Amino acid sequence: MDYGKELMQHLTEAKQAIEKAGDNKSLQKVKNDYISKNGIISKYMRKMRDVPKDEKKLLGKAVNDAREAFMKAYSKKQEALRKEEIERKLSEEAVDVTLPGKKLDTGHVHVLNQIIDELTELFIGLGYTVEEGPEIETDEYNFEMLNLPKTHPARDMQDTFYITEETLLRTHTSPVQIRTLLKNTMKKPIKIICPGKVYRRDDDDQTHSHQFTQIEGLVVDEKTSLSDLKGTLLLMARKMFGEERQIRLRPSYFPFTEPSVEVDVSCYKCGGKGCSMCKHTGWIEVLGAGMVNNAVLEAAGYDPENYQGFAFGVGIERIAILRYGIDDIRSFFTNDLRFNRQFR
Repeated sequence: MDYGKELMQHLTEAKQAIEKAGDNKSLQKVKNDYISKNGIISKYMRKMRDVPKDEKKLLGKAVNDAREAFMKAYSKKQEALRKEEIERKLSEEAVDVTLPGKKLDTGHVHVLNQIIDELTELFIGLGYTVEEGPEIETDEYNFEMLNLPKTHPARDMQDTFYITEETLLRTHTSPVQIRTLLKNTMKKPIKIICPGKVYRRDDDDQTHSHQFTQIEGLVVDEKTSLSDLKGTLLLMARKMFGEERQIRLRPSYFPFTEPSVEVDVSCYKCGGKGCSMCKHTGWIEVLGAGMVNNAVLEAAGYDPENYQGFAFGVGIERIAILRYGIDDIRSFFTNDLRFNRQFR
């Protein structure tokens, strides 16, 4: 029997089937039909045991030649299908490089942090350093060392979040000033600002919040005067509200400063002529300040005979409300993107 002729006939049929295969699945089926364990070409290999000895060599060669020719045609078709698939994907997934790119909606610094950054930059330029401290404070640092005795109204439970009798959520960033004065064991002059969150018992409404942000400043030196304080506050007011602003100091009272003052800035909306924003006074109250009380200096180890100092504190929300005409302090904390995007 001419097995070689039969194999060539099957090989021709196999090549035709390979050419007709339109995808890898069809191509794999052709391979299974012809050279798998039960495939047509493989069956001829099993006939080796039944043919005469002198024909075994011829049959073996014919089977190997047929398998080799099949695999060559199979590999060529497989590569062609792979290239067609790549071309199809490139065609379907083509990118028009002339189209504009998609705009990414990136975040930005919150308006309160923007103001803190502005003030920080200003005061660092004046030689100040930035100090921070814990938000959970001791009664000693938050009140007693700031000349606030146990009977002072500010220590009432309605004003302060107490954790224990001796620990609380700080009501101002002034404890950072005390910690810095105590840390300064050489009792050298200091110039610091202390930004951070503070907490007070209050009902949240349009103008009040139980949590808000402060930035306080402290200068202690051998030659520090009220005029130095006024010049510093004037510079800050003009940085925040415009170069034409003026300030005025009104007598006030704070336990940790003596004398103490309330600071007003001339209304930037009407230029000091009087309008609804300034209640027709021409002035807007912005912060409290004063000369550091001798009792505070002594508690921190400074000799009031040789050192004087001034301190001031301002609410960051207060600045933002006045600067941008914001009518509800709760807007800073509601995470409303429509509000936040106004200050991008």
